[in-house]
Amino acid sequence: MSVTPERKQELIKEYATTSGDTGSPEVQIAILTERITNLTEHFKTHKKDNHSRRGLLKMVSQRRRLLDYVKNVDEGRYQSVIKSLGIRR
Repeated sequence: MSVTPERKQELIKEYATTSGDTGSPEVQIAILTERITNLTEHFKTHKKDNHSRRGLLKMVSQRRRLLDYVKNVDEGRYQSVIKSLGIRR
C-alpha cells in the first residue's frame, strides 16, 4: 500500500525543481498521488476497510490544499503538474 523507497526516489527525481529538492509542492503532490493510487487499488479488494478510507480522504484533502497553493503561486506550474500526473480538475 505504501510507496517503496525506490519509487519515492524516482518521483523525487522526476518532479524536483532543483537538485536535492524533496519538499517542493510538486514532489509532495506526486508522492501523495502515488499513495492515493495504491490505496484506490487496495479498496477494490477490501471494500469494508473504513479505517484506511479515512486516511485516503485525508490524503486527497492534503493534495487538494497543495494544488490550490501551487495554483495561487504560479498557474503555469499548476497546469504542468496536473497534466503530468493525470489529475483531472
